Amino acid sequence: MLALRLTRSARPAVQLRRLLVAAASAGTGFLLLCTLGYALGHPDDPPAAVLRLAWCTVPLAATVQFAVAVARTDPGTRPRPGLSAIGLGPARLMTISATTTALSTALGSMLALLFFLHLRGTITGMPFDGAGAQFLAADRSLPVAGALTLLCLVPAAASLSVALVLRPREARPAQSGGTRTAFGRFGAYGTGAMRETFGAYGRFGARLRRGAGNDAQRADGVPADTAGATTAVAAEQPALRTAGVAPVPRNGDAPQAPDTPADPLGRVPVAFEPQGRRPNPTAALPWGISTLAAGLAVEAYAGHTTATTDMPGGLTSGPVGVLLGWLLTAVGLALAGPGLTHACGHFLQTVRPGALRLLAGRVLMEESSRIGRPLGIVCAVASAAYAMAALQNPDGPTFGPLTTLGALLVAGCTLATLLTAAVEAKHARADTTAALLRLGAPTAMLRAAATLRAAALVTLFAPLTLVVAALAAQPLTR
Repeated sequence: MLALRLTRSARPAVQLRRLLVAAASAGTGFLLLCTLGYALGHPDDPPAAVLRLAWCTVPLAATVQFAVAVARTDPGTRPRPGLSAIGLGPARLMTISATTTALSTALGSMLALLFFLHLRGTITGMPFDGAGAQFLAADRSLPVAGALTLLCLVPAAASLSVALVLRPREARPAQSGGTRTAFGRFGAYGTGAMRETFGAYGRFGARLRRGAGNDAQRADGVPADTAGATTAVAAEQPALRTAGVAPVPRNGDAPQAPDTPADPLGRVPVAFEPQGRRPNPTAALPWGISTLAAGLAVEAYAGHTTATTDMPGGLTSGPVGVLLGWLLTAVGLALAGPGLTHACGHFLQTVRPGALRLLAGRVLMEESSRIGRPLGIVCAVASAAYAMAALQNPDGPTFGPLTTLGALLVAGCTLATLLTAAVEAKHARADTTAALLRLGAPTAMLRAAATLRAAALVTLFAPLTLVVAALAAQPLTR
């Protein structure tokens, strides 16, 4: 019920994105049902039906990716202060996001079923009644269990993917780097909130001189050799409160922040960040380049094999290794996308950058993890489309309606995912943009920085897409 209320009270832009998810789910569900209809009409050719079902995995993956991107940008299920007090913690919000995605995709699946039954002639009263009766085997009874199973694929895959991506993650203590533990003042574990000064060590060392009565306890129970440390920490209590670190509990005082552990001697607090390490966008760049090179190598050597498979839309039949190479190439571009985007932002700031190039490069490096992977997938789809256009046989049959629908679904979902990721990045830097405007930055400068980022990405990814597409189509044109 809460998911329905959040869905109904969303803004028009959010509702439009959900309707696009429902439309993509309807198209994918219709392709799956058409595969079932082909299998009913050709019971003596199971391999062809299985091949058609295998080709449906591409629009299915594109639809699931788009649904996950829309769920990430949904403002109704975004964690906000005070929601945990009424029972809407991270786990509950994740459940609501998965439920909302399931509702949108289920609506699309129902529309696909109605349109499929209308084309078969089961439902009448609308134009084009029974237009596909011969192709969809209208003379045979439709297996209800098989149709429902195919229709449940998109909602189940989309909701599970959303739950997996938006699952609550435990906060890990932030470390300075590597496997070594960072030490704060006087050997306390963790990283201190404030930098050490010479006066702090001077105050501590001034009270380490051995003398009469140094081993005795003071009247308040604090050892004499640690009195200086206690005095120094007590003087820093206002600064620690300003920095957002809980004060150090002294003798007899209850700790004010039980989630922030302190040193056993009660001298220095340990500062933990609420979230773990940020993902490194360049970590997967070597793996992406290696996978891309492996895919191109598999495509180059696939022409010597004899096992072939039928391509959709009247394309020339090609070796099975070419399809495997295309898959590896797409995975490699998706893995290398964040690293290449980060490198693009780094190159914008080279050779004495001005304010415009510095702003564009820093923002691009910050957004590389968010828009890099959808951009890599768009490049993979564009290279595949270019290769398919080059492999089209002029004397053979043209693209059929189902092949055209599948191509439009894949291209539309990937482009919509990229645009949705761009919208998410814009919302993520809204505070930074507002701060720049308050500081007096002109609006034209922000627009010029956005244009410069887009131009840098096109300059890098457009030639890469053309090269990959030419190398992907070369084995089949020989």
